Amino acid sequence: MRIMGLDVGSKTVGIAVSDAFGWTAQGIETIKIDESNNQFGIDRIEELVKSHEVSTFVVGYPKNMNNSIGPRAEASERFAELLKVTFNKPVVLWDERLTTAAAERMLIQADVSRKKRKQVIDKMAAVMILQGYLDSKSNMR
Repeated sequence: MRIMGLDVGSKTVGIAVSDAFGWTAQGIETIKIDESNNQFGIDRIEELVKSHEVSTFVVGYPKNMNNSIGPRAEASERFAELLKVTFNKPVVLWDERLTTAAAERMLIQADVSRKKRKQVIDKMAAVMILQGYLDSKSNMR
């Protein structure tokens, strides 16, 4: 069973999954959503959950730098609850402060064009969220 990492925005959700051992995260895709119209890409997520045999979700939790909870973190909480209710699987909220900025820096250093970065940034952020979670679990073993 694999773990799925999600970077939730108002217009897209970046998706990553772990390998079967839970050691590494791989980016899968970016799903277009429409938060304002309550369209969250659940059908596509369900397809990915089945095809990758996902057992657990890790949702990026964008706390403010002072550790408070703002509107984006509240949106992640709602999305996490939707996953929990829809799939009846464990959902972990994972502190993702600065992951999108770090993903952007990595892509810039790799000389990825601005247009291409825009297409992959959320997927890359999902990889970083999931890899951080997986690394924390391996340190506990």
